[in-house]
Amino acid sequence: MVARDPLDVAHEAVATLASAMQHLRSYYGDTLGVRRLSSDVARLAADLDELGPPAPGHPPSPAPEELMEIPDTPYDESMWSDAEHEGFGAPDRRAP
Repeated sequence: MVARDPLDVAHEAVATLASAMQHLRSYYGDTLGVRRLSSDVARLAADLDELGPPAPGHPPSPAPEELMEIPDTPYDESMWSDAEHEGFGAPDRRAP
């Protein structure tokens, strides 16, 4: 499965909504409610066009297939056998 750009997905959704509005217009005619809804859909499309790139500090989320699941099972204790305790230094040294 290929990750899709959220902006493309939103554009497709607005295009689908615009198509639905055309069907509503043919069913209800050119009523005030239909004109208002059509204006809202047009505004959504314009807002999407003006959105631009994501703000700094808000990078795109990774695709679900890029995420790695980390199990809740305990780690192998031997993995930490030669590690120092952060902030405490080496076990054979003492602070002056």
